[in-house]
Amino acid sequence: MNTLVINLTRFGDLLQCQPVFSELAASGEGTGLVCLENFASAAGLLRDVGQIFPLPGGALLHAVETDWKKALTRLATFVAAIKREFSPARVINLTPSIAARVLSRHLSPGGAVGFALDTEGFGRDSSPWAAFLEISAANRGLSPFNIVDVFRRAAGLGHAPAAFDLQEIPQGRREQAKVRLSQAAPEGTHGFVGFQLGASEDGRRWPVDSFARLGEAVWERAGLAPVLLGAGSERELARRYAAASRAPAVNLTGETTVEELAAVLGHMRVLVTNDTGTMHLAAGLGTPVMAFFMATAQPFDTGPYLAGSLSLEPDMPCHPCPFGTACPRDRACRRAISPETAQAALLSYLETGRFPASGYAGSRAWESFADTDGFMSLRSLSGHEGQDRTAWLRLLRLVFRQFLDDEPVRPQGPRPVFSPEAEREIVAVLDESMALLRLLRGQAELLAHAPNPHRKDKFLGVWRRVHALWNGAPRFRALGYLWLHLSQAPGVDLAALQALIDRFTGLLEATGRLVQQAAHAPGTGIE
Repeated sequence: MNTLVINLTRFGDLLQCQPVFSELAASGEGTGLVCLENFASAAGLLRDVGQIFPLPGGALLHAVETDWKKALTRLATFVAAIKREFSPARVINLTPSIAARVLSRHLSPGGAVGFALDTEGFGRDSSPWAAFLEISAANRGLSPFNIVDVFRRAAGLGHAPAAFDLQEIPQGRREQAKVRLSQAAPEGTHGFVGFQLGASEDGRRWPVDSFARLGEAVWERAGLAPVLLGAGSERELARRYAAASRAPAVNLTGETTVEELAAVLGHMRVLVTNDTGTMHLAAGLGTPVMAFFMATAQPFDTGPYLAGSLSLEPDMPCHPCPFGTACPRDRACRRAISPETAQAALLSYLETGRFPASGYAGSRAWESFADTDGFMSLRSLSGHEGQDRTAWLRLLRLVFRQFLDDEPVRPQGPRPVFSPEAEREIVAVLDESMALLRLLRGQAELLAHAPNPHRKDKFLGVWRRVHALWNGAPRFRALGYLWLHLSQAPGVDLAALQALIDRFTGLLEATGRLVQQAAHAPGTGIE
C-alpha cells in the first residue's frame, strides 16, 4: 500500500516528520511526500521517502491572482501526476491550512488522515491528536508533548518509540565538508563547534555578543573553532560576531546548501543554536545540541528530538510569552542567560560528554530523554522540576495522552506536586468546571427529550461559560481550545456532545485526583 504524506510547512517542521516515514516504511508501505517546492532540497534529507512531489506554491498563488482558471488547471495537473505516478491508497495531511485540506480532498476523496475536508467542504480532523496539533502550533506553551510525537499521533501512528534519524550523509560529501573546514580552520584548531546565530524572529535570538564570548571560551579553553552557520539573510549577524569576538571563527553563513549544511554539521562536536531548523537538522543527524529558547519559543514542544541535548530558557515568570504581544521588559529574556552560564555548560559537555547536573544561573536547563511511553521528554538540570509550571506540564502529559487517544483517563506515574497556592487555584477551576459540566449534561438530556428554543439557549449559555472559564485560566487554556475545537466539529450532534461532555468530565476527574493525591501522599505513584 502506498501512503502519501502532505506537509506544506517550513524546513524544521518538515524534518520533524521523519519518524512518520520511518514507521510507515517499517510496516512495509510505500511512501510519498508533497512538500513546498522551495523546501524540496530539505525533503531530500528525509529517510524512507520513496517519492517527493514538490508543490509550486508561490506559482499557484500568483496564478490565482492573475488567472484562476489556469491555476485550477495547474493544480489538477499536479494531482493527476501524483495519482498516475504514485497511486496513493491513503493520504496523511499534517498541515491544517485550507490549501492543504483542499489538496488532500483532491488526492483522497474518501477523506485523509489528519486534516481533511468533509463532503460539505468543512474542515474535518481525523482524531483529537490532529485537533491538538493545530491548537499547539498556534498557541506555543500549551503542549507538554514534543511536536515530533504530536505529528506521529496525528498521522495515526506513534505506537512505538520514534526513529528520528535522517539520511546518512554520503561519504563523498562528508569528505568535501572536512576539506572545506580544514582549509578554513585557524592554526591550532583541534575541532569545531557550530554556532547558529539567527532565528525566525529577532526576539528569539540569544545576543550576538553572548555568542562571541562563548566562542572565545571554547577557542581559548578547548582549541575548538566556532563555525558560523545560517542563511544568507544572517550575514550581518556573522559580521557583528566577527567584530565582537577576539577569537577566530570559520564563517559559512549563507555559504552552504542544505545538503552541505548537513555535511558540515556531521563534523561539529556540538551545535549551539537558537530554536531553528538547523537545530532539528542537527538532532536528526545525531549531532549534539545546546539550544536557547527565547520569547515565544519553549523546549517542551519544539526542543531538539535527541536524547542528551540541552535546552536553555530564561528563568523568568513571563516566559514563554504569548504570540502577538509587545514585550514590556525590552526583551529582557534574551539577556537572562549569561555567557558564563553557557560557557560552564558547554565546556563541561566537551570534557565529559554530558551537560552538568547543576548550575545554570538565570536559566531553566532541560536535558532531553526518551520517556517510558516512547515519547521524548525533558528533565531539569537546574532545580526547576518542582516548579508549578513543570508540575502542570507533567500532569498534562499524564492525562492528555489517554484523552487524545480516546481512551479512559487512568494515569499512572509519579504525581506532580504543586505549591499550596497553585493547588488552590487548580482545584477551584476544577470544582467550577465539574459543576458546569454536570449542569450542561443535564441540560443536554432535557434538550434531547424535549427540544425547544429556550432550552437550547440555556444549553448554549452554559457551553459558553465552560469555554470562557477554561480560556480565562492560563493553565486550562489548552483544554479550552480543545473544547471549542471538538465540540464545534462538523457533524457533532447532541448525542456526540453528550459523549464529549462525559469525556471531559473523566479528564477533569482524573486531573482532580492527581492534584489532591499529590498534596496528601506525594511520591508513591498512581494506581
